[in-house]
Amino acid sequence: MVCFRFSPVPGSGLVLLCLVLGAVSSYALELNLTDSGKATCLYAKWQMNFTIRYETTSKSYKTVTVSDLSTATYNGSTCGEDQNGPKIAVQFGSGFSWVVNFTKEGSTYSIDGISFSYNISDNTTFPDAKDKGILTVYDPVRFRIPLNNIFRCNSLSTLEKDDVVQYYWDVHVQAFVQNGTVSTKEFLCEKDRTSTTVAPITPTTTPAPTTTPIPKEKPEVGSYSVNNSNGTCLLATMGLQLNVTYEKVASIININPNTTDFTGNCHPQSALLRLNSSNIKFLDFVFAVKNENRFYLKEVNISMYLVNGSVFSIANNNLSYWDAPLGSSYMCNKEQTVSVSGAFQINTFDLRVQPFNVMEGKYSTAQECSLDDDTILIPIIVGAGLSGLIIVIVIAYLIGRRKSYAGYQTL
Repeated sequence: MVCFRFSPVPGSGLVLLCLVLGAVSSYALELNLTDSGKATCLYAKWQMNFTIRYETTSKSYKTVTVSDLSTATYNGSTCGEDQNGPKIAVQFGSGFSWVVNFTKEGSTYSIDGISFSYNISDNTTFPDAKDKGILTVYDPVRFRIPLNNIFRCNSLSTLEKDDVVQYYWDVHVQAFVQNGTVSTKEFLCEKDRTSTTVAPITPTTTPAPTTTPIPKEKPEVGSYSVNNSNGTCLLATMGLQLNVTYEKVASIININPNTTDFTGNCHPQSALLRLNSSNIKFLDFVFAVKNENRFYLKEVNISMYLVNGSVFSIANNNLSYWDAPLGSSYMCNKEQTVSVSGAFQINTFDLRVQPFNVMEGKYSTAQECSLDDDTILIPIIVGAGLSGLIIVIVIAYLIGRRKSYAGYQTL
């Protein structure tokens, strides 16, 4: 855990921010706000990220995911005073700010409202954005909690307003802390209460170590492309189905091409196709040239959010799929599986890719996968038929010889 101590906020003591750093840029924020007497007045620990959909100058739409809170500051956070209640204010990234206000009424306090602001003029985060300036969304939460209770919600919660979706999980917060001591008495959100009161299940003698996912229908086929200064340099058409196993729970996720953005780059010896959506930070397909005359899928990297808010990340740069000659495309209409790791596989449907030497934005002649090549069945069938015929002849010969021997013994 890495802790940062910021300058005192006027009237509210010191702010201590601790970031639990993960390998996938997912940060748990922990705030212990103290008053002038150095007594804790507000405590919060939580994780969050955001997805923002925006319109581009070409009248298309893109979605970006904001999850890197490593530069977070807490300027403006306060324990509250007579006129104003406690407030948590967080600033991070290039112009992002997040504010939550608390109020007290009688024997309860409320998470009153949450506002989130972002600078859509930032071309790095929002390339080719049509609109400019600071945009703000506000959600009047007004969730009441008994005083001297800490609110807990480990389950994933979402707030959706306009083009912004906010995701929260592992939330622990208490405002109006009494006597400087954070309460051990928890007030649970509805999702956490539901999860802890599920009817007991009678265990079997041999429980399965991993849940079996419910089969999903065939995913919709999407068309993706990458352009450079010379025009289209990569083409891909495919239906994608992700098979994820995380903490012994298996799930199947179909990628919806209508809500998936794509980008990439092309180089003489390598090419990249990157997909991203509201729950997929990135899904990379990296192609490479081998022996100066063939291409293949060399690497797959993924980082995505699961339904419980956890970040699932896998990378493998030692693959060998979708092999075809340079100047051609690779095609496989049948279902094919790319095994990235024991915990992550990709099923492809109606696949066709060409990461190099694309001419006039069109696919070149395709090399088909062995699954599509039905001609290989002909020699197999013929060989099986001949083998069967030989077996029949041998059996008939042996039976004939046996009868012949039996006749001589009778004489």
